[in-house]
Amino acid sequence: MRCKRSRTAQIAGVIALAASAFAAACGGSSNPSTVTAPTGTVTTDTFNGTVQPGGSSINPFTVNVGGTVSVTLVSAGPPSTITMGLGIGNPSSTGVCAFLSGGTTVTQAGSTAQLSGTLVAGSYCVAVVDVGNAAGAITYTVTVAHT
Repeated sequence: MRCKRSRTAQIAGVIALAASAFAAACGGSSNPSTVTAPTGTVTTDTFNGTVQPGGSSINPFTVNVGGTVSVTLVSAGPPSTITMGLGIGNPSSTGVCAFLSGGTTVTQAGSTAQLSGTLVAGSYCVAVVDVGNAAGAITYTVTVAHT
């Protein structure tokens, strides 16, 4: 799913992206003998798309078993050094990705995860956003590794 956001929404998104670091909490016991790790298999979803200047691209995915998640903007460009917004959230009925608290960053593409944490089972989305420096269409690849 792809959507365009107004310039005002993009600026607000950029501010949120710049001010946040991805964090998620999980509960558990402080007694190591009673802590049980998720038993789900790690799934890696790969999304390819295009972000127009001033736009965003949203990709939905499902976490079947709560556990860790790692989001990597593998490539974006041209140019290959462009800085993009990257966020994780919940898909809304209006087609936007409602970012999780602390679930955003501004980053360049790379080989290590730019966002990581834990999620409960459910429906999520990952968004790639122009933060105001795209001169033309930006193609990207983003991976989401999760249980």
